[in-house]
Amino acid sequence: MAKKEVMALVKLQVAAGKANPAPPIGPALGPHGINIMDFCKAFNAQTQALGDTIIPCVLTIYKEQDLYLYIKDPACLRVD
Repeated sequence: MAKKEVMALVKLQVAAGKANPAPPIGPALGPHGINIMDFCKAFNAQTQALGDTIIPCVLTIYKEQDLYLYIKDPACLRVD
């Protein structure tokens, strides 16, 4: 099986469960031809239980317009 050709790596930091097509997500994904709403729905579904925590994520965008979403652990937890 041939490896997919990577077109771009996009790093974002988004509040958990609150991704929307507005900046910074829209301008980061739009030039690569990615469906922004599909990304927002997938990100929000995977992070909705984390509250308002800022979540770093890395998107690997392939030449075939596929994408792989890797959600990292938050850098540190808020202490109240």
